Amino acid sequence: MKGLLIVGAGGFARETAQAARAADGPDAVLGHLDDDAARHGTEVDGVPVLGGSELVHAHPDAPVVVCVGNPRDWAGRARLVRRLGLPEQRYATVIHPTAAVADSASVGPGSVLLAHCALTAAVRLGAHVAVMPQVVLTHDDIVGDFATIASGVRLGGGVEVGVGAYVGAGALVREGVSVGAWSQLGLGALLLDDLPAGEVWIGSPARRLRAVPEPVLNELHLPGARGSSDLRLRRGARQATQGGSTPNAQGHPPISG
Repeated sequence: MKGLLIVGAGGFARETAQAARAADGPDAVLGHLDDDAARHGTEVDGVPVLGGSELVHAHPDAPVVVCVGNPRDWAGRARLVRRLGLPEQRYATVIHPTAAVADSASVGPGSVLLAHCALTAAVRLGAHVAVMPQVVLTHDDIVGDFATIASGVRLGGGVEVGVGAYVGAGALVREGVSVGAWSQLGLGALLLDDLPAGEVWIGSPARRLRAVPEPVLNELHLPGARGSSDLRLRRGARQATQGGSTPNAQGHPPISG
């Protein structure tokens, strides 16, 4: 695929651009879109910043991924997707060519899998999920829309990560437990019990620290904020295929390795 528009020009967006170019060559990315006017007309790692996020509407045929993220306000990606109001088929799926994705796994539109992550068997990812390098998702894991799985995370089998949850770098999650919607698990944490929605847990073993910050907590009050417990029926999930650019359920070809 060519001509990808990446909304955002920060670290995650830059990583996504490199993954797309690794998969499909130097022409894979049309440019970044960022609402910081000071970035407009500049280049980031050789990729131009074309203008603000609203330019997605000026390129109606271009595939899009939204790549903003902040561990202090990890709901920003969801808010931006809602504001843009694009149809689901506009969103690409970016998979780095070194990612290992089982034939039985599915990855939703707008999701990004960075280098050397692994989805072992029957893993289900929702839409707009960020999976950072060296993540391991094992059999029957379910990850909800807008979740972020930071570098080096390991999930045991049958784990459910709720909508919008943030799992910090290097965290370990015991098999069969859940990480609640819009919650946050701290970096390096060891989660042995269910983490409720809207809470921050840290430590080994992980324990409650506090409620999530208000901008994230507000997401829990929106319709459907807690999501479905079964992403197997989520419309728009595609069967992820290693080694090719296979169309998703709507026929829109993802960028993949």
